[in-house]
Amino acid sequence: MDNGFNPNLQNVHLGIRSHAARPFRHPPDSALMIPPNSLHKIVRVAGTAAVLGLFILPLTATAQEDDADAATIAALREQVTALTRRLDELERRQAAKDASKTEQAAKPVDAEVPAAMQAELREAQKVAKEARAAVAEMKAAQREIQAAPAIGPVITPGTIEGLLPPEEMGSASSGEDALRSDLPGIALRIPNTNTEARIYGFAKLTAWQDFDGRNQGDVPAVQSIPLNGSPADQQGGDFGMSARFSRFGTDTRTLTDWGTLETRLEGDFGGGNNTNATFRLRQAWGELGNDKYSILIGQANSLWNEGVFETLIDSTNLNQSFVRQAQIRLTGRFAPGLTGQLSVEAPDTTYTSVSNVVNPNSIIDGGASPAFNTMPDFLGRFTYRQDGLEVGGRALLRNLTINTEGTAVTPSGEEDALGWGFAGHVRFPMRRVSEDLGPDELLAMAYYGQGIGRYFAGNTSGQDALSNLGLPEALNSFSLDTVQSWGLTMAYRRFWSPTLRSNFAYSYARQDYPDYAGDFAPGSASATSLNCDMSQIFVNLIWSPFGSINDGVFRSGWLDLGVEYLYSQREIFGGAAAAGAGDGEGEANRLLFGGVARF
Repeated sequence: MDNGFNPNLQNVHLGIRSHAARPFRHPPDSALMIPPNSLHKIVRVAGTAAVLGLFILPLTATAQEDDADAATIAALREQVTALTRRLDELERRQAAKDASKTEQAAKPVDAEVPAAMQAELREAQKVAKEARAAVAEMKAAQREIQAAPAIGPVITPGTIEGLLPPEEMGSASSGEDALRSDLPGIALRIPNTNTEARIYGFAKLTAWQDFDGRNQGDVPAVQSIPLNGSPADQQGGDFGMSARFSRFGTDTRTLTDWGTLETRLEGDFGGGNNTNATFRLRQAWGELGNDKYSILIGQANSLWNEGVFETLIDSTNLNQSFVRQAQIRLTGRFAPGLTGQLSVEAPDTTYTSVSNVVNPNSIIDGGASPAFNTMPDFLGRFTYRQDGLEVGGRALLRNLTINTEGTAVTPSGEEDALGWGFAGHVRFPMRRVSEDLGPDELLAMAYYGQGIGRYFAGNTSGQDALSNLGLPEALNSFSLDTVQSWGLTMAYRRFWSPTLRSNFAYSYARQDYPDYAGDFAPGSASATSLNCDMSQIFVNLIWSPFGSINDGVFRSGWLDLGVEYLYSQREIFGGAAAAGAGDGEGEANRLLFGGVARF
């Protein structure tokens, strides 16, 4: 997930305005005569340099206290440098006297230049000397700043008036995109534009040891736990390492006449397996709007996604949705802390029959897949946040279709089923109970639905429905029946210190199937994929050496290191009779180590 681990912890930009030194006009080229206008210009130039030098000294002192002024100091330093060079040029012009011309023109100058003007020239030279002294002091102060220990990158607020601030990453109050990095990354203002841009991401390594059946892979979903007595269970657990979930992303924010336009392009290397990393697209979207409404188009996290608690393992927690898909999303901010969202998202009908789990891309008996999409999925969500408290609800409505016409599957026909579901969650800040509990959080989530399996791929292999296609009872007609599912999760996030924290979580899920599922061949992939009862326990300890807590809000900083224990259990529909071998149950104990270095 975006922060490297898997919390529901949902970008400050470096805005730099260009301050180029303005060019100054040269005085007339005269070896000895200095007209009055030129003297005034010299005075103005020297005076400006002196004033800038005096202003920069306090700015550099402030920069030692606040790195956010570094950009301003750099810009002003450019101006002073230009002024200093100009003063040098003026002095060289005055000093570049030909010896012979000096003797010939000295008397006329003395005769023609009034005493007052000579005094003005001396005053200009005095001011120039003071300006040069001020510049020297400024440079000395800057050398002291440069010699001071670095405390991190300079992050300044955006300087584009009217540009909406970015959604702060790492905030527990971000619900619409649960899986993000929690630091601002490397950001800058694009010169001469109304655009800010940044790059962000992390390098991540995980290593694990399984103690029960062999469940290879860094994303061991509950639905894939080896059943007791199976060949994988008899082999025993093994060890593995992977860095394929390291992530890289870029985004921009541009001020337009219609509001702020934000774009994002993000990917990781999770497209293969733990020994064969393949780059894959995670997010690619643009969002335009203001502080009231916005519209998003592209591939983004589904509105159904909800990473309730923080884990080291990637994306396979029981009851967690981690779908990213093409969509059109409308967001409205209706009251302080209250956000509502509607989306139209890409569909993907998935069902299970004697032919295993089938989706629209499956090839059945050499022909096209009967799984069919006829309309998009419709989702809605509301979230209320206030002083660390978060309450959210979400719902979805979708259509599932099997169309066997033109395929190798018989009988020919079409069946539809309606899928729907709803869910809710609460994030409660324990400081409301006692200030001694600091940023601790208590979390709860529950859901219920029919035909929503693809939004819980870790629970169900993504199955939305069952069909009796291929069974003797479906010789002339067939059925499509949605899978009923429900589940709940409870978690507690404990901070032992600003740099050390733990997460404790328990999840349970239940799925119910039609009776004909008992006719699937015992031991087949179809029969062993029908999980009816599942549970999972997480305990971890995470150290963030650069972590901090301000006003009850935690920021993990650049580095996380942790250890995690994970227990998972599943029981299939039909028990031992459906398993073919063993007792129809499976369990897994895994110890995992993880590290994330962000940029």
